[in-house]
Amino acid sequence: MGALDRAGLMGFVGVADLDAAQHFYGDVLGLDLEDERPFALVGDLGGTMLRITEVPEPAAAPYTVVGWSVPDVAAAVDELTARGVTFTRYESMDQDERGVWTAPGGARIAWFLDPDRNNLSLTELSS
Repeated sequence: MGALDRAGLMGFVGVADLDAAQHFYGDVLGLDLEDERPFALVGDLGGTMLRITEVPEPAAAPYTVVGWSVPDVAAAVDELTARGVTFTRYESMDQDERGVWTAPGGARIAWFLDPDRNNLSLTELSS
């Protein structure tokens, strides 16, 4: 399947309500989304297409479904917190006051949920 290693990647998120998703992903997170209703909201995020699709019964996965690589995770957390985003804390992880966990390799990660409980993340990769 050599062609896939050169193909563009697309992400998909299932939601119960496109209006609520438009508010969260567009207004709160600040993503520029094209309205392709009744099918989806579509964003071009750094060359990757994200399709936010309304589904009858979205199921929250116990892992990250969409994540962003950011240059400064603390600044990104502060910005989103100011916009009303609540970051998730996990009992089994040693997270700082912002909810940021430092992985053994040095990456710093914070997680938050969308209105449908899709797990999203911010990651500052170690240098």
